[in-house]
Amino acid sequence: MNNRYWRDEALGTPRELALSGGRLRVFEAGAGEPLVFVHGALVNANLWRKVVPLLARDFRCVTLDLPLGAHELPMPAADLTAPGLADLIAEAVTALDLPAPTLVANDTGGALAQIALARHPKLAARLVLTSCDAYDMFPPRFFKVVLAPTRLPALARVLFAPLRLRPVRSTPLAFGWLMRSRLDERAGDSYVLPILTDKAIGADFARVTPDTKYTFDAIAQLRTQDRPTLLAWSRDDRFFPQSLARRLAADIPGARLEWIDDAYTFSMEDQPARLAELIAGFVGETTVA
Repeated sequence: MNNRYWRDEALGTPRELALSGGRLRVFEAGAGEPLVFVHGALVNANLWRKVVPLLARDFRCVTLDLPLGAHELPMPAADLTAPGLADLIAEAVTALDLPAPTLVANDTGGALAQIALARHPKLAARLVLTSCDAYDMFPPRFFKVVLAPTRLPALARVLFAPLRLRPVRSTPLAFGWLMRSRLDERAGDSYVLPILTDKAIGADFARVTPDTKYTFDAIAQLRTQDRPTLLAWSRDDRFFPQSLARRLAADIPGARLEWIDDAYTFSMEDQPARLAELIAGFVGETTVA
């Protein structure tokens, strides 16, 4: 079965937003205070499929399906630089008319969330960063090498072709160092097949250009903002070390650092109940103006 564009029903009801750069798919589940989930590169909304149903009992969960290489709707007219993607997140939140949402982000999406809040300080009332890019790790050095071929979509399709084989996806060159648990085959298909089989998706991802200038600028702005922030960090992360979490905690005013054990970067895959518990507790215990 081809699961190239499969999305888990647990994410809720799909919806398309007509934004300035094109159509963006989002998923909505539950009711209550809004949570907006932001994924990173070469994954999609499915990353949050285990967390959303745990939180949708008490919150309105909105999961974005961003043009980061595993998406379904091409956005050839969109600005997919780091600031452009940050503005895309902000435009989506505005289009959804979400009152004072909590932004929850992972991996590349964490850097984009930081940049979005630096550029749009009133975008979110709270911020939750799971293990993610920051400072000079945008992306980490390992991924600068691994993802370099994606600048040429045709070369990317050749070099990433082995990922069509599901067992290869558990190796360190794919998801093996990003998660300790076994990747669901359907989710894995939805992560790797779009860039391998859809030239428009590959062309989109080739225009995604991380630049540490923007992450450093973002932290400089976040230092001046007063916003409840939770760092829900994987203690055993192989790419985003504990020192990075502690640095963020020191730089972001009032940030709370909580560790997630037995998890790599994708704590939402490895320890979804623990992550959901931290998010729910954080939102319940913090007040916003």
